[in-house]
Amino acid sequence: MIRILPELSQKEIKKTMASIGVDPRGIKIMLPKALTRLIRIDSISNIAANILKQEMLSLGGDAAIARDVLTCKTKKTDCLLIGNLSQFNRLSQKLYKQPFNLNIVADDICRALKNHQKEKFTINLGPYKLNLDTRPKIMGIVNLTPDSFSGDGLYSSCVVRRASCVDKAIDFAEKMVKDGADIIDIGGESSRPGAKPVSVKEELDRTIPVIKLLAKKINLPISIDTRRQEVAQAALDNGAVIVNDITGLKNPKMAKIIAHYKAGIIIMHMKGSPATMQVKTLYNSLITDILEYLRDAISRAEDAGIDREKIIVDPGIGFGKTFEHNLEILKNLSDFKVLGRPILAGTSRKSFIGKILNTLPRERVSGTIASCILAAKSGARILRVHDVKETKQAFEVMNAINEERKTSLSKI
Repeated sequence: MIRILPELSQKEIKKTMASIGVDPRGIKIMLPKALTRLIRIDSISNIAANILKQEMLSLGGDAAIARDVLTCKTKKTDCLLIGNLSQFNRLSQKLYKQPFNLNIVADDICRALKNHQKEKFTINLGPYKLNLDTRPKIMGIVNLTPDSFSGDGLYSSCVVRRASCVDKAIDFAEKMVKDGADIIDIGGESSRPGAKPVSVKEELDRTIPVIKLLAKKINLPISIDTRRQEVAQAALDNGAVIVNDITGLKNPKMAKIIAHYKAGIIIMHMKGSPATMQVKTLYNSLITDILEYLRDAISRAEDAGIDREKIIVDPGIGFGKTFEHNLEILKNLSDFKVLGRPILAGTSRKSFIGKILNTLPRERVSGTIASCILAAKSGARILRVHDVKETKQAFEVMNAINEERKTSLSKI
C-alpha cells in the first residue's frame, strides 16, 4: 500500500518517523531533509543571484532568477530558492565565505527559516498567560460605537442613558465569554472606511467604564482597540492588558506607554487613516511592502522597550486594500511567519466577503468562518470575530479532524 502524504509540519513529520520506529538520532538527521521550502529574495544583484544559483545547484537544489540576469539587461533580480532545510543550512555556511554582501543574505535566510519554523508562542499578560501553541484563539469584538460597518455597534445614534449602554456592553461581552471567546477586544471609535474620528473624551467615555467593570467580571485578557495613547493608558489603568493599534505604532508615545505597562501589543498594517485608507491602495509588491512595514514597526516597538514576546502582528485585511489585495493576503498569510511573531487575522464580516457572497454584513457569518479556517490553516494564531459561538464550533470540528489526521499518520 502506497500513500502520498500531504505537506506535514515539523511535529507531524517527527511523529510519523517515530511511529515507523526510526531511531531518534536518525530522526534528527533526516528531519531537515523532509522540510522543503521555497524562499523568495527580492531585489538582489545579478552577481549575488548567479552565486546563489550555482551554490544551490551544487547542493541538489535550485534557484529561479530572471532571464535578463544572463543577458545583463538588468542589474538586479528577484530570486526563488528551491530546496529543503538541510540544503539551506549548508547554503548559509557557504554564503558566509562569499563576498558581495552574501553573508547578510545568509543571516536573513537563517533568521527567516528559524522564525518560520517557530511553533510555540506564549504571551504573558500580567495575570493572564495566552498560550498560542495549540488551537487558534478567538478574539471577540465589542464595538462601543453607533457606526460600525458590521452593524453591531452597541451605542445607538440616538441619545441614550450612558449607564444603559454600559450594561448592554457588559452583557454582550459576558455572552461572548460564555460562547468561547479567549480575548475581548473593546473599541470606541469606528475604523470602517471613511469613518470620521471622535474626540478623545468621547472615546474615553465609551470605553473606560465598560473596561473597568468588565475586568472585574471576566477572567480573560481585555484588549483596547485604539490609536490614541490617552485611551490606551486609561484602558491599561483599568484592567486592559493588550493594545490593538491599527496605526502600527506610528505614535512613539503609544509605544512608550505600552512598554511602561508591560502590555501586549497588536501591530496592524494600514495605509493612511480610516478616512483615507481606501483612496490610495497602490503597492510596489503587496506582501513585501506589508512585511517591511511590520518589520519596521516591530523594531520601533523593541527600541521603545516593548518585550518582543508580547508582540502580535496583523496584516490589516480591509485597511487600505482592494478586494484582490485581501484575497492575496489570505492566500499568502503564511509568509508573515518570517516575522517570528503570532499572526492575527481580522476577516470578520468584511466587505470582500460581502462582494463574494453578495450579502449584507450580518449575513456574512458563513463566509467569515470559511476565511477564519483558511487563515488558521495558514498560520493565524488569533482570529478577531463578531460571531464567537459559530467560529468556536467551526474550530472544534477542525481540531477534531486534525487530531484524527495525526492518529492516522502515526499508524503509517
